Amino acid sequence: MHFSLGIDAGGTYTDAVIIRDSDGEVVEASKALTTYPDPLPGMKNAIDRLDPGYLKDIKLVSVSTTLSTNTILENTGFPVGLIMIGDYVIPENLPTDYWVAVSGGHNSDGEELKALDLGSVEEFALKVQNKVSAFAVSSYFSNRNPEHELAVKKAVKELTGHPVVCGHELSQDLGAYERAITAFLNAQLIPITHKFIQSIIKEFESRGISANMLMLKCDGSVVGIEEALEKPIETIFSGPAASLVGASHLSRLDTCAVIDVGGTSTDVAMMQNGLPQLSSAGAVVGGWQTRVKAIRMETSATGGDSHIWLKGDRINLGPRRVIPLCRASAIYPEFREKLKHNRVAKGYLCENIQVTKFFVRTDFRPIELKAGEREIYRHIGKEPVSFGDLLIALKKRPSPSMLDSLIQKRLIQAIGFTPTDALHVLGEYTEWDVETARIGAYMLGRPLKLSPEAFSAEVKRRVAHNIAEDLIAYLIEGMPRSEIDRVLMGKNFTRFRIEIPVVLLGGPAWAYVEELSRLINAGFIVPEHADVGNAVGALVGKGIKRVEILIKTRLVSRSGEEKPEDDEEYGIAPESEIIESALRQEKKNEFIVFSPSERKKFEIYGEALEYAEKLGKQLVMDYMISAGLEKEDIKIDVSRKHLAPSGWTDVPLETKLVFVGVGVPKNTVTG
Repeated sequence: MHFSLGIDAGGTYTDAVIIRDSDGEVVEASKALTTYPDPLPGMKNAIDRLDPGYLKDIKLVSVSTTLSTNTILENTGFPVGLIMIGDYVIPENLPTDYWVAVSGGHNSDGEELKALDLGSVEEFALKVQNKVSAFAVSSYFSNRNPEHELAVKKAVKELTGHPVVCGHELSQDLGAYERAITAFLNAQLIPITHKFIQSIIKEFESRGISANMLMLKCDGSVVGIEEALEKPIETIFSGPAASLVGASHLSRLDTCAVIDVGGTSTDVAMMQNGLPQLSSAGAVVGGWQTRVKAIRMETSATGGDSHIWLKGDRINLGPRRVIPLCRASAIYPEFREKLKHNRVAKGYLCENIQVTKFFVRTDFRPIELKAGEREIYRHIGKEPVSFGDLLIALKKRPSPSMLDSLIQKRLIQAIGFTPTDALHVLGEYTEWDVETARIGAYMLGRPLKLSPEAFSAEVKRRVAHNIAEDLIAYLIEGMPRSEIDRVLMGKNFTRFRIEIPVVLLGGPAWAYVEELSRLINAGFIVPEHADVGNAVGALVGKGIKRVEILIKTRLVSRSGEEKPEDDEEYGIAPESEIIESALRQEKKNEFIVFSPSERKKFEIYGEALEYAEKLGKQLVMDYMISAGLEKEDIKIDVSRKHLAPSGWTDVPLETKLVFVGVGVPKNTVTG
């Protein structure tokens, strides 16, 4: 009998689950704390808790992770140098201090607008190479011709040895700035993802497990582990995708909304007719619009380990993740006593200065520290220290911004009160030290004149309210949060009703069902094995590959004058000008095929269409076979969208072909 192993390394827990291939049933599951910043020990602990008898018959291993999503939400990614090529309008809120804009770029037909200023790129790369861990590059209309991005990638890699992510590798959609942001966010994640994947490969080699190894992608599909190692950009946001697919499998529902309450974040998404609902514009995470083809989801920094902190008489929730007090007490034997005697002056209160806030050093090595950071870092060791401890050691007030910077660089980790502590106080989840959680609730509730139970109940209510708000914001796109909040607060004698089942995942998810039912009229379901739903989802994701190819009609007069250019900034083709140009002069047509692999010109539309259809199917088939699928198990659907104004009798101005291949990986479960 054969089995499959699914692993999900989340922000708080690493889950492992074994599924019987013959019927898709979960035969065993385990949980272990995710180890930070290296996830390998946590993975080992989760696997060690499984029956060795099953492990010898494992034929498929599939993995998902929320680590990438959490990195973006917490702003703790590695530093990245951003290179923008072309006539960019540079916004004020660039995500990095290390950036340069240089001449170059192409037009909408893939023709070079300006020569690439490679000298300025090389000068920038050498200047920042010791301050960054990777580079991201995005060129104007690189989705039509990526040669400038590729030239920069080659030069920067040779000069610095750092990884380089190109915008065209991630998306063929319009939007040069959005592709730049997408490349930047993915470059942040490369060191983390590489370490994670290499740890997986090494671990299974050491155990003698020979199995087909896959990783779940951000659209709910799977990819071979080797390709995930070469292109970690394919696996970001795989944790939320795993929760969605896993929830559908465990609940046996093809259509449902899914809420995954994790340690760092809460993710809301939807399955429709057995497939994840995808984002048409690209995933939005941490407030950044990307061009990554991913499940459509609503993600907020509300999780079981979100930091609960006070400012005046206001209770704040997140966005940062901390080690819960109850768990810190189990890790550090003296912690409960330290917490009891901790004091902070009211005037100092901010997110990093709380009566329940402590700091501890991680195993990460410093890259570059400012003098103030170095001074604070020297006084934080392997045992928790408070703001007061630092005040005494430094003989001055520690800078909250310096503490924040050390957290962002993953050099220190914070401890604080969390929703997990609140559930411990309320007796609804008691895996760790209840007494320490109660002490924390007492200390935070006292200035608000709330008992530990009342304070914890208010925290739980806030979490449920945030989850409900995220769910409605997902289902009713565009509805202002203020209006959602008015209804959830019970004003105007109205209440939301949801017509499809809502499946909850996550260890303590069941604890919020009653509170959610008060806010929303819906059928909430917590399936068996909901606490390891992500690991289940890592196994049951289908092999899915999407390829988009564009055929563009280029109208050229006999004199060689071309039509006006498209405007990529807004993604609008000036059709009226194209039509007027075509009617005003004798014209000839040239058809340009833009694909992820190349750009090619044709003189006959039918030949361009035939070539595009053959190429698209081949790209899908090659990809899916390399990911471990059999040719006979792959089905490819093709959709065509034509852009042609009303009354237009010529060939289409544009034809967009979307190829979707669907299959089931070898040895995967069918349920």
